[in-house]
Amino acid sequence: MKITNTGDAPDRLIGGSTDVANRFEFHEMKMDNGVMKMRPVTGGIDIQPGQTVELTPGGYHAMLVGLKHQLEQGQHFKATLEFARAGKVDVDFAVEGIGAQSPASASGGATPNMGGMKMK
Repeated sequence: MKITNTGDAPDRLIGGSTDVANRFEFHEMKMDNGVMKMRPVTGGIDIQPGQTVELTPGGYHAMLVGLKHQLEQGQHFKATLEFARAGKVDVDFAVEGIGAQSPASASGGATPNMGGMKMK
């Protein structure tokens, strides 16, 4: 997922929720003395005006904890992302295979502008 701050002020991704899991968390993976470590993000993810933050498996990423049922490729589920400034933004996620490239990013498809945040 890519999130672009199209507004003129900094914002912060501070949380998320979905009905398909008990918790929707943001984590970060990074190297520490030659060891890859994953940690929950505390305080949110800052997004400066004009900046794009990409959530990927090897960096910042969303983690669904306590899935209520198994997600299957081809399904969609709704979630809400919460920003300090832009507020709550509803998002539709498509369940894809590991390593899959989303159709929107593969085709350069348009993405709606939601409260100063553009998501792909």
